[in-house]
Amino acid sequence: MSEQPTAAHHAPVAPPAQGGGGHFALALATMLALAGLASSALLWQKLNHIQEQLARQSADTGAHATEARTVARQAEELARETAARLTVAETRVSEVALQRSQLEELIQSLSRSRDENLVVDIESGLRLAQQQTQLTGSLEPLVAALKSASQRIERAAQPRLGPVQRAIERDLDRIARASVTDTAGLLGRMDDLVRQVDDLPTLNAVAQSSAMRRAAGAPAATPAPALPWWQAQLHKGWELVRDEARGLVRVSRIDQPEAVLLAPDQEFFLRENLKLKLLNARLGVLARQFDSARTDVAAATAALNKYFDPASRRTQNAATMLQQMQTHLKAAELPRLDETFAALTTAAAGR
Repeated sequence: MSEQPTAAHHAPVAPPAQGGGGHFALALATMLALAGLASSALLWQKLNHIQEQLARQSADTGAHATEARTVARQAEELARETAARLTVAETRVSEVALQRSQLEELIQSLSRSRDENLVVDIESGLRLAQQQTQLTGSLEPLVAALKSASQRIERAAQPRLGPVQRAIERDLDRIARASVTDTAGLLGRMDDLVRQVDDLPTLNAVAQSSAMRRAAGAPAATPAPALPWWQAQLHKGWELVRDEARGLVRVSRIDQPEAVLLAPDQEFFLRENLKLKLLNARLGVLARQFDSARTDVAAATAALNKYFDPASRRTQNAATMLQQMQTHLKAAELPRLDETFAALTTAAAGR
């Protein structure tokens, strides 16, 4: 097996054929060589073109990559700068929010303080006006103070003060319907009654004769004009004697023995005591203490009915005046501002 290739390797080479076949083969080989050379040239040219394109693309890719890295670096810097600015903006926003909350709290505090000061000022003004009304007996200071308070609340335009304004309006309506007694007239009637006390007849006074009553009241009956003058004088004397005789004996019902048995020296103290009761009632009216004044007037009425003659016209007039005083004192109660003060207290408490 190993010797056959050696024998073939050492075999003699046949000489080339001579003639036209040899030229054709040479020409064919030359053409194939030229075709291979041309193909190699084309391949080399195409390879060079591809290399140039690859080089250009590689250069473009490198430029794009460099540009992309630059852009990325700029974007990163911009992102960092934006993040820093955002952090600063958030800090400023938080500071602004804090300042806004503090400002709102300050405004609310100032508003509450202003409302509280307004409420306190209105309440003090109303109490002062109420004291002036009690001293003077006139409703004008109270009405003026209520109207001024309503206007101030309306200018303040605070919803929490709305109940106070409504309470003030209701109190104004109630004051408009209220009636106030003429204090000056009431005091004048008390002074007149004090001056009349000394002229009031007591129950233990001796009855006047009918002649004296006729002299003080109705005129006596005149005699007939046909009688002579001496008969007229005689008739008149007879009537005087008859009236005096009738006045010696008096029969009456005694309901209050202590009034009839009153000693003459005690009559002075009785009248002075009645005057003191009336003067105390007068002081009560001046001090706007109507309960005390009504009590004194009631005590004076009881003393008048107990110790003085009820059949006397002066006593009856005095009793009528005392009854009118009692009625006027009942109507002299000044309207109170309880509803307004309650609304002010609620507003001051912040409810």
